[in-house]
Amino acid sequence: MNKPTPTSLVVLSTTQLTPNMQRIVLQGDGLSRFPTDCAGGYIKLLFTPEGGTDLSVLDDNARPVMRTYTIREIDHQSATVTVDFVRHQVNDTSCGHAARWAMQAKPGDTINIAGPGTIQNLNTDADWFFLTADMTALPALSVKLASLPENARGYAIIEIQDKDDIQALEGPAGVTLDWVIADTKTNRFVEKVKAKNWLAGNASVWCACEFESMRALRQYFRNEHGVDREFIYISSYWKNGVTEEGHKVIKREDAKATA
Repeated sequence: MNKPTPTSLVVLSTTQLTPNMQRIVLQGDGLSRFPTDCAGGYIKLLFTPEGGTDLSVLDDNARPVMRTYTIREIDHQSATVTVDFVRHQVNDTSCGHAARWAMQAKPGDTINIAGPGTIQNLNTDADWFFLTADMTALPALSVKLASLPENARGYAIIEIQDKDDIQALEGPAGVTLDWVIADTKTNRFVEKVKAKNWLAGNASVWCACEFESMRALRQYFRNEHGVDREFIYISSYWKNGVTEEGHKVIKREDAKATA
């Protein structure tokens, strides 16, 4: 199986935004082929199985390990792309390549990426909006929130690890932002979503988070409130205790079961 053709980028800057979020700006001429409207889509960072970034050590028939991250912002004038990473300690060398790399990266370091890829757009032909995300999906939610019509109303609920992880986000004044501190004993995030008053009219839902939370919220939005499929995007970005490769298998099985 052929390896994906990579785009080589250089770390321009790295900044710790909050206790649990690191922002890295990458630069490279290869970004010229990216669409101007790809913010909110994704790229795949490429690593060796050991977590290195030098793909020249791979055998010709070996594929790199890929880790998926949201394009927070792209600037064609400066040939830069901004990516936000959740900061967390990683002890297992078989996973956590991207998180480890992001915390250790410094200006001048290089990394190869594949992409960009796109995700389903938020359906704006609705009476109100309900956006939900944990920290892994916060960059994507930020882009979706900023893209809403100026007169939009509704909710955006975001699960974070610490109160200092709250960020200033751009969005319509009519969309209320709620920040929920993660609780390992109870799923406070899901409870907060369900506690919101369901508004009148047709709702457009955008939801991305951990797999088990996603399933609970899918049940809530689709079954309890009957949100039509064309007005809902709901996806798990990760599953607790599982690598991205394992998560992909679980997502495929879940999609078949709910088709």
